Amino acid sequence: MGASPNPSRYSYLATAKLARYEHEVIPFGVRKGEIEGIPIVNELPQDEDIDTVTLYLNPDLQKQYYDYILGLHPKRIIFNPGTENPEFIKLAKENNIGTEIACTLVLLSTEQY
Repeated sequence: MGASPNPSRYSYLATAKLARYEHEVIPFGVRKGEIEGIPIVNELPQDEDIDTVTLYLNPDLQKQYYDYILGLHPKRIIFNPGTENPEFIKLAKENNIGTEIACTLVLLSTEQY
C-alpha cells in the first residue's frame, strides 16, 4: 500500500523486486500508473487470500485503512522505514496478524521475505 509510479520511490522498487522474485503483487496507490508493466490499483482490492501487506504510508495516512487491512486477515503486515505505527501494530496483534518493522527490499535481498 502506497504504490507510486515514480521509479525512485521505494514502493516502486519493492513492487518491481517482489514481481521479479515471482511474488504476486497488487500495488495499491492513489496515483494512476504502473510499475514495470503492473498497473497500480486505485480502488481497494477485495482479494480473499492476502499473505502480506507491505506499507509505504505514513502512520497518519494508515488510519483510514485500518479496518480494510485488518479485514483482509493477512498473515503479516510489514512496516517499512517511516511507517512504524505502534497503534496499528497493537491492533494487528489483537487480530492475530503478524507484524514486522523491516524493509521489504532488504528482506528480499537477504532471502528473509
